[in-house]
Amino acid sequence: MQFYTSAVFWRGFQAFVEPILSTFTGWSSGAFAAAISLQRGESGLISPFVGVMLDRFGPKRVMFFGIAVTGAGFVMMSQMQTLWHFYAAILLLSLGMSFGTFIVFVATVGNWFVRRRAKALSMLMTFSAVGAFVLPLIVWLIEVFGWRAVLLWIGVGFWVFGLPVALMMRRRPEDYGMLPDGEADVDAGSSAGEGGRYRRRVREVSIGVREVPRLRAFWQLAIAVSLAQLVSSTNLFHLPALLEYDLGIWLASTAAGAVAIGDILGRVSIGFIGDRFDKRLILTLAFLIQMAGVGALAMINSDYFGVSWGLIPLPVFVLGFGLGFGASIPLRLAILADYFGRRSYGSVVGIASSVSAIFGVAGPLFVGFMYDFTDSYRPGYAVMALMLLPALPLTMTLESQARVAAKVRQATRSRVRGLATGR
Repeated sequence: MQFYTSAVFWRGFQAFVEPILSTFTGWSSGAFAAAISLQRGESGLISPFVGVMLDRFGPKRVMFFGIAVTGAGFVMMSQMQTLWHFYAAILLLSLGMSFGTFIVFVATVGNWFVRRRAKALSMLMTFSAVGAFVLPLIVWLIEVFGWRAVLLWIGVGFWVFGLPVALMMRRRPEDYGMLPDGEADVDAGSSAGEGGRYRRRVREVSIGVREVPRLRAFWQLAIAVSLAQLVSSTNLFHLPALLEYDLGIWLASTAAGAVAIGDILGRVSIGFIGDRFDKRLILTLAFLIQMAGVGALAMINSDYFGVSWGLIPLPVFVLGFGLGFGASIPLRLAILADYFGRRSYGSVVGIASSVSAIFGVAGPLFVGFMYDFTDSYRPGYAVMALMLLPALPLTMTLESQARVAAKVRQATRSRVRGLATGR
């Protein structure tokens, strides 16, 4: 489902930009981008509630509802006739995808793994990256059958594939007499089936959702990740930008889809090194590589700094943007679990996603309206490259996991002493 969602929306929806704008000639790139920003903004507002619902009701019921609504959103979009129809369909997609896709997948996988969490999340996110390879196929399907038919099929596909998957989802291993990471050690005399006491090989942090927003480490990480989200959210215009740079429809769609190569390398590599090295340093390096990639996008077939760059920056964009973005996704999710634990992981991911969504709203809006004003995507992407600079010191100076846990314990003891003394 992560692959399908990425293939048809997160990576594949850029294929619909030009066909839809060509059909509705009165729509501008800015108006189109505003709808996508509305989707990300609404998702950000909904995300904390999704986390709470996951922690309370489990992923099965939450995802079933979300997938049903997502399919309806695509079907509605396939029949749209006016701009407000498009906005209404986007709102429906926002509601459905918030409850049916990313947060549900991440929270569930994060609850089933501790020691191998980075590897598990990198595998999940790799399927998202593979979805980008479908972009040329979507372009071809649109050319042959039209964008309305393709959107209709996508909506039906969500019901066909997603609803059975929702029925398979489970909250956490302890509910079924198991341990994270497939461990099987059970204390003598305990009842595995009734959730008895388990002997854990891995010491876990457990911080309540009310404590998390009070911690500087959370906001430092959330802002750094949100700056990266600001940049990555502009992938909606990768294909239109490459077309503007005179690459031709097939080379442009292949290059935009080939971002998945670096993306997959980044996500897979985290499965091997994410649990062995300091995640803060790896995340900083990932942001630096992504910054180089988005900067290269602005330089394709340009004359920056008195040099005619031609297609030299194209592979830098394809590999750099993909590698940096791909590596950062499982890393940021693993860091959230490492620092704050599994107890309220769904809610923590929801809050972090809400913060990121605020920045994600601004990215497509900025690039879209910059194109309307300058008739080029280059200025927007040149600015996007600079937006990642502040993220580097934020991740480099992030406090250690042990120090954050110690601060929480100290704050808890202080509150307990305060209650005991009546202060």
